[in-house]
Amino acid sequence: MKAKYYIRYADDFVFLSASKIELLEILSLINQYLIFELKLELYSQKVYLKTLAQGVDFLGWVNFPNYKVLRHKTSKRMMTKIKDNPKKESLASYLGLLKHGNTFKLSQGFKNNYWLASDF
Repeated sequence: MKAKYYIRYADDFVFLSASKIELLEILSLINQYLIFELKLELYSQKVYLKTLAQGVDFLGWVNFPNYKVLRHKTSKRMMTKIKDNPKKESLASYLGLLKHGNTFKLSQGFKNNYWLASDF
């Protein structure tokens, strides 16, 4: 594709450009390649064209130019899992993940609701 800025992890990818036209061209090329070469299709409901100010939703995080926050759906899933199975190791793992973004209030909620209330 010769894209200058892109991020890829497994089957998820993000292309960045100052030009909406360039992004639409890249999208068209990707679509053609997937259809004709790999016999695959893009899931149209997961294709977004956004500005950086709106945040880039990627791998459970919404990334902004100077910070990132955990996607709401991801935080709810984490809360449900830890509530259903409150293991010390699982909580420590989630707290480690939360250190990578702007999640102070969420981390405090985890600690207050599950760490202190558990029988560890």
